[in-house]
Amino acid sequence: LEISSLSDSDILVLRLDLTDRSSHEAATNSVLKHFGKIDVLVNNGGRSQRSLFVDTNLDVYNAIIELNYLGTISLTKYVLNHMIQRKKGKIVTVSSVMGIMGAPLATGYCASKHALQGFFNSLRTELTDYPEISVIQICPGPVQSQIIQNVFTENLAKSLENSGDQSHKMPTDRCARLTLVSMANDVKEAWISDHPYLAVCYLWQYAPTWAWWLMNRMGKRRIQNFKSGIVSVQSAPL
Repeated sequence: LEISSLSDSDILVLRLDLTDRSSHEAATNSVLKHFGKIDVLVNNGGRSQRSLFVDTNLDVYNAIIELNYLGTISLTKYVLNHMIQRKKGKIVTVSSVMGIMGAPLATGYCASKHALQGFFNSLRTELTDYPEISVIQICPGPVQSQIIQNVFTENLAKSLENSGDQSHKMPTDRCARLTLVSMANDVKEAWISDHPYLAVCYLWQYAPTWAWWLMNRMGKRRIQNFKSGIVSVQSAPL
């Protein structure tokens, strides 16, 4: 369907707060009332983190889990009920390569993405009676976006002062295209990243001892840069 052929009735924009879980059922019903069905749900809401655990208030971790994890599965629950009735649909969740590895300065973010990975991998096994409902996890590496400008820091009231250069990251349009390709082909899990980040994913998956060694060396430099206020390629978020 070409964009030029769309009419006003083909587009519906709703404001949605992932942390306001009491509103998710009504939002789902609004979409169903307008379109009559939901074919695809793309969970793409969340915030990253840039702070050391020892310096970070616990309410930051609560906020990360509330937004990245609980908000996502809450919305999924209402949409999935509809897809089960239709016996058809795609649930696509933008996780992160941080859902399959660990890195310093992102303990809470990493935990939330690991939670999403575990949840949707488990959910997929509960839907074996519905082979036309796809559960797809997208795991991007560094992508050009405003995610760094909006990260959680050591307390909820503080923002990151220096977001750094993003020219080394994957262009946004390429990440979006690869995500669409993954969705169209029902890829259960897609790692979308350039090297060397993609190589680290494979290392973490198949040679974790080497990955831990490498991450410790890279992590030490990353923490030093963070403490000195330097945001570089080596300290870029995954």
